[in-house]
Amino acid sequence: MKNRDSRVRRYRFQKRALSLLLAGVMGVTCVSTAFASTIRKAENKRQEAQNNLNEVNREIDDIHAVQNSLQAQMNAYDNELMALLTDMDILKADMEAQEVKISEAESSLKAAQNDEAEQYEAMKLRIQYMYENGNQSFMDALVGADSFTDFLNRVEYVNEVYEYDRSLLEKYQNTVTQVEQLKAELENGMEEMEELKLSYEEQQSSLESMIAKKSAELDNFSAKLTKAQALASQYAKTVREQNQIIERERARQEEERRKAEEKKKKEEEAKKKKPTASSSESAGSETAGTTGSSQKPSDTTGTTGTAGTTETAGTTKPPAGSAASGTSGLTDSGLDPSYSSGVSGSAVVAYAEQFLGVPYVYGGNSLTSGTDCSYYVMAVFGHFGISLPRSSSAMQSCGKAVSYENAKPGDIVCYPGHVAIYIGGGRIIHASTPKTGVCYGTATYRTISTIRRVL
Repeated sequence: MKNRDSRVRRYRFQKRALSLLLAGVMGVTCVSTAFASTIRKAENKRQEAQNNLNEVNREIDDIHAVQNSLQAQMNAYDNELMALLTDMDILKADMEAQEVKISEAESSLKAAQNDEAEQYEAMKLRIQYMYENGNQSFMDALVGADSFTDFLNRVEYVNEVYEYDRSLLEKYQNTVTQVEQLKAELENGMEEMEELKLSYEEQQSSLESMIAKKSAELDNFSAKLTKAQALASQYAKTVREQNQIIERERARQEEERRKAEEKKKKEEEAKKKKPTASSSESAGSETAGTTGSSQKPSDTTGTTGTAGTTETAGTTKPPAGSAASGTSGLTDSGLDPSYSSGVSGSAVVAYAEQFLGVPYVYGGNSLTSGTDCSYYVMAVFGHFGISLPRSSSAMQSCGKAVSYENAKPGDIVCYPGHVAIYIGGGRIIHASTPKTGVCYGTATYRTISTIRRVL
């Protein structure tokens, strides 16, 4: 009977110990499950924020690429505008100088016309006098002469006066004609410069419009970049916050695990101190150990992230620009490179002269129906197998530089925004203005940028 009561008490003790152990294990398991759920939620939020952050960073990179492209375009337009404004300043100075020349030519023409008129009137009076008193003068010369030789001298003097008046009048008439031609040439040059000025103003307006458009686009992308960077900052903050939650929950989980193990250890030590239930405590300890080992919380791992990717996302590198310059040959005396193409300058000039009178058309690409200055030069040289660029500005870098004093027929004379073919004697042939078309002109009628030899 006593043994039976002992077994019953032992059984009840084992049952209570097992119940306590199971309750402790279930409590630890529930806490671990709750902690694991919190970590999973934090990791999911962190991953979602990280994905959004990566997407925004890609968007930021795209915005930077577009900004760099727009900035490069704006820089190119700015450089083109600066070159255009420089050409416009040179053109303005040339037009002012041309106005002075025209004014001087008008004064010279007026003076020559006055001289011509005065000489003509004087000659008319002398002719009238000699005509009206011709016989009497002849008789006076005959009667008053001391000898026949003296008579001939007097008659010859009268003829010399007449020839002198006639030659002087012709000289004045030639002077008037030359001054009129010079004035007309200067006026044609002024018309060409006025046409070029209008073209420059149109180009300036177009460039300024393009720069304003690109600037507006750049501002728009700057606003997008600011918005994207703000989003990136928010997502990075979320990533940091979820990292902190995960770390905090893991620390708490580790603390709870440590406390559970300490509690378990104390219970085991308490069981060992009771001699009547040593075997039962031992058995319970083994059971608890097995159960505890099977209930270890899962060690959930996640990818930790930092907001470092957003710190450098807004960094942009300003596009670099460069400028180059070359010698024009105008101030470098003695530049007279040799010919290497086998084409003579006189042949080029002769071919170019075939198109005198062809209409000038801005952007024109025909030597019959209409051409502008650069196409005319390009097409003439192209006839001889010499390839030149389409624009007048690009032609300033072709071939080799030539000093003005060494310019020869077939050389290319370059002005700001214009080109011509040198024909010798200080003269050029070029596609000038809509009024004159392809015509002759004076090489120095404008400021020369450079002279190039491509033959």
